[in-house]
Amino acid sequence: MKLLLKRYRFFIGAMIGIGLLTIFNFDLGIKSLSISGYSLKEMILVIPPVFILLGLLDIWVPREIMMKYMGEDSGLKGILISIALGSAAAGPLYGAFPIATVFMKKGVKFSNILIFIGAWSTTKVPMFLFELSALGSKFAITRLLIDIPGIIIIAYIMGALISKDEIKKLYEKAESL
Repeated sequence: MKLLLKRYRFFIGAMIGIGLLTIFNFDLGIKSLSISGYSLKEMILVIPPVFILLGLLDIWVPREIMMKYMGEDSGLKGILISIALGSAAAGPLYGAFPIATVFMKKGVKFSNILIFIGAWSTTKVPMFLFELSALGSKFAITRLLIDIPGIIIIAYIMGALISKDEIKKLYEKAESL
């Protein structure tokens, strides 16, 4: 019971907070419940396909292949694959983190994982197409040409700032999941 309470303490705290909010401001509490319900529904629709794809990735793609194309010695090839995979992804950003965990298990270079997450969050193909139609090609292409080098630079800076021991711990934690 104690473990269950500890595991779900944030959820329980949020529910208590929403309950109190509803008592003091009914309309705002109901709106908060509505937004929470929408987010839960969205997660229920997104997470199962992500985990199915993760299972397939884990089984179908051997560790050696991932290390060859996205590992420590992958160079520009690993960067381009990371950007392509992140840009082709669909769904909210929280879908990228389970994939990043599988990448860690497969021996993908830390900076390539960060590039993948950065590309997922900023360079998605549907978003680019929307920007082309709504904001024009000059804006969409300029943003993309700024974002891609920015993602790469930030990934390498973060890789340099985070200690090797901390990165090793992250990989070990990913292995244990």
